[in-house]
Amino acid sequence: MTNFLPKSVRSLIEEFSKLPGIGPKSAERLTMYLLHSPHSKIEPLGRAVMDVKKGIEFCRDCWNIAEENPCAICSDRGRDHSIICVVEEILDVVAIERTGEYKGLYHVLHGHLSPVDGIGPEELKIRALEERVSKGGVQEVILATNPGLEGETTALYLLKFLNNVKGLKVTRIARGLPIGGDLEYADEQTLTKALQGRAEY
Repeated sequence: MTNFLPKSVRSLIEEFSKLPGIGPKSAERLTMYLLHSPHSKIEPLGRAVMDVKKGIEFCRDCWNIAEENPCAICSDRGRDHSIICVVEEILDVVAIERTGEYKGLYHVLHGHLSPVDGIGPEELKIRALEERVSKGGVQEVILATNPGLEGETTALYLLKFLNNVKGLKVTRIARGLPIGGDLEYADEQTLTKALQGRAEY
């Protein structure tokens, strides 16, 4: 029962609780931390939260977040534009980039197939991937969806149309990742091994 707390404090606890991975206790601790912090610490945080979406858009090629179009990765001439690594979420790009091993491009699906949740191919950036590959110039597509049931289902769906593209090599990241695990939580070494050990799918 937190009814005795001021309304502004209760509201902040409630908003923190809505964030993924933040339970009621963590929300209370974060709120109390901010309550005891000087304004000089709170104001930059507040500005960062308010500004997080300003000037941000989705890259027209890979669907990663960007400040310009195309994004910094897609417009980098030093990267291998003949390889596309397909991932579920933006944080998966962050995780792979941390390894420093991958030098190709990406394609962010913004989720995975999940009929139970009403997420079909139309809800993902699958059509955009088809269009990218059909333009030519892509020699390999790495399927780096998560190794759980939905990730595997998504990879198999993508494989159906990718196998029909002449001269295209389709690979799947190695099973260095635990089944049911997410890319964003994997360490750099595990991701590096998974990328290096990819095999034709």
